[in-house]
Amino acid sequence: MNSARRAAAARGETTELTPIEKLRFGLRVLGFIGLLLVFVPLHYAYRIFAYGSPFPMLFLRYAGRVAGARVTKIGTPLRRDVFFISNHISWIDILASAGASGTAFVAKHELSEVPVISWLCSLNRTVYVKREDRLGVAEQINALREALADNWSVTVFPEGTTTDGQSLLPFKTSMLSVLEPPPPGVLVQPVLLDYGEVAEEVAWIGNESGVNNARRVLARKGSFQLKIHFLEPFSPEDYRGRKAIGVKAREEIEAALVKSIGKPLRTFGHDVAPVRYNAPREGIPIE
Repeated sequence: MNSARRAAAARGETTELTPIEKLRFGLRVLGFIGLLLVFVPLHYAYRIFAYGSPFPMLFLRYAGRVAGARVTKIGTPLRRDVFFISNHISWIDILASAGASGTAFVAKHELSEVPVISWLCSLNRTVYVKREDRLGVAEQINALREALADNWSVTVFPEGTTTDGQSLLPFKTSMLSVLEPPPPGVLVQPVLLDYGEVAEEVAWIGNESGVNNARRVLARKGSFQLKIHFLEPFSPEDYRGRKAIGVKAREEIEAALVKSIGKPLRTFGHDVAPVRYNAPREGIPIE
C-alpha cells in the first residue's frame, strides 16, 4: 500500500479495494470460515469433557496464517505463571501471539466491536478495557487477575494504543496493578512484536476503524514475516511496584526494537498520522 492510501486510512477514510484486492479479501474470509467450521465444534466438544481447550490457540494460530502472518518465535515463551508485556501494532498481534504462546490478552475496547475478531478474541478470554473508563479500572484488574489464574499466561499492551512499529510510547501501568503484590511464582516476560518492513502497512493507525483496517490487511498481496521476540523474563518481586516493572519491561523492549530496526526510534508521531498517539478512542485506562 502506498503512503497516500495509508494516510487516507489514518484519517478515517474507507479504503476502496481493487477487484484483485476484493478477491484476496474474499478468499481470506473463506479461509476464516473454514477454520471456524473445523475448530469451533472441536472446542465445544472438548469443553464437554474437560476445561482448558487447546483449540482456541490452534484456531488463532492458523487464523494468523490466513491473515498473512508467518510467525517466527525468537526466544522461549514461558508456558504458565507468566505476565507478558508487549508492544502493540495490529489486531494481528492477538492472533499471532495467542497462536505462539496460548496467552490471554488485555486489549482496547474498540477491538470488541470488530465483527468476528471480537468473538475470536473472546474465545481466548480477552479482557477489554477503556482508557476513559476510570471508574472501571478496579473491575478490569479483577478480570485480569481471574484470567491470569485461569489461563496461566496473560499479555498486556501497556502503550495503551497501537503504533507504527518504529516507535514505542511511554507505558501506562494501571493494568500492571495486578502485580502489586505479584501473585506467587508469577514472572514478567517482555515481548517484542517485529513486523519488519510491513509494520506501517499493517498497523492500525490514526482514526482508521477496525473494520477498515481488517479489510486493508486481508486484501494485501502475499504474506509477511512477524518475528515474536520473547525476551528474558524477570521477577516482579525484584522491582518496587508497577511503575518500576513497567520501566524495566519497556527498557528491554526498546533495546530489542532498536537492534531490530537498526536505527533510533521515532520519538513522536510518523509521516502518516502525527497526532495519532493522542487519539482519545485508543488504549487502556490512564494511571
